[in-house]
Amino acid sequence: MAKVLMKGNEAIGAAAINAGCRYFFGYPITPQNEVPEYMSRELPKVGGVFVQAESEVAAINMVYGASGAGARVMTSSSSPGIALKQEGITYIAGAELPCVIVNIMRGGPGLGGIQPAQSDYNQSTRGGGNGDYKLLVYAPANLQEMVDMVQEAFDAADYYRNPVLVVGDGMIGQMMEPVEFKPYVSKYELAEKTWATDGTKGKRGPNIINSLFLDPAKLEDHNVKLQAKYKAIKENEARAELYNMDNAQVVIVAYGTTSRIAKNAIESLKKEGIEVGLIRPQTLWPFPDRAFETLPEACKGLLVVEMSMGQMIDDVKLATSCRLPVEFYGRSGGMIPEPDAIADKIKEMLGGVK
Repeated sequence: MAKVLMKGNEAIGAAAINAGCRYFFGYPITPQNEVPEYMSRELPKVGGVFVQAESEVAAINMVYGASGAGARVMTSSSSPGIALKQEGITYIAGAELPCVIVNIMRGGPGLGGIQPAQSDYNQSTRGGGNGDYKLLVYAPANLQEMVDMVQEAFDAADYYRNPVLVVGDGMIGQMMEPVEFKPYVSKYELAEKTWATDGTKGKRGPNIINSLFLDPAKLEDHNVKLQAKYKAIKENEARAELYNMDNAQVVIVAYGTTSRIAKNAIESLKKEGIEVGLIRPQTLWPFPDRAFETLPEACKGLLVVEMSMGQMIDDVKLATSCRLPVEFYGRSGGMIPEPDAIADKIKEMLGGVK
């Protein structure tokens, strides 16, 4: 299929529909407004349903209901809107329901600003709601990867019966790039949703979907079951891109659009004879710990680069067991790291002069 030029947010909507999503519930917030706008226009054309809910809280609970009935369903929002959805997300995780949630991040805390940021890392990977639960979290770096990951997210959600989060920043949502909707082949063997509350039709007993266990022993059993699922996700789904790692004197760790900026810094430093590598987590949870097991012998340290005040750095330190120094460079509030500033920080780490 030929490539088409699309805005990131619209590509998200197109990928979701291509993956069989037929229900979308959301509420407007910049910089992701084109996602619900696209879905409101295109979903009815394929027999789907779009509802602009009265709030983010209402939207995520509509997702709960549609998923419980066995539908492929998605919601999207931006940082403070995702914060409002947290109660519903933990209910969905507790009830073991599949859905896809998209967060096009903006600056915070609070209402912050509408410019791009990556300061929802902890919210995404640690769980913003109550209880012991995890979300599979994809972090694409370009629009083609966003399209591919959104499509995969629906299958992963169904396979693990778990909500899946896809995170981007305001740049990914607003930029335009060519994308191709290639024939999608699922890597999962998906079972029929025999658990769904879609009516007994006189052929079976009623299904019950619930996250409430008043008997503490049963709730503990449920949590143990969930942890086994999260262990399987951790073993099977962690992934990362390794870039220019041979003989790297410093390894940058960055995700999303920040990793693209980091690659520009790497290429400029290469011209000066300084070899720098990149580990780009493509899943934020599970974090790709294995990518850090064989760092090059020449590596003298790692530099975490984020559009935040430093949130991923803890996972990098854990992944490396603090074998090497881990330093941080970040911009916040919608400010974007520049390749020259990243290069200067690396020269500083290597004892060079700016």
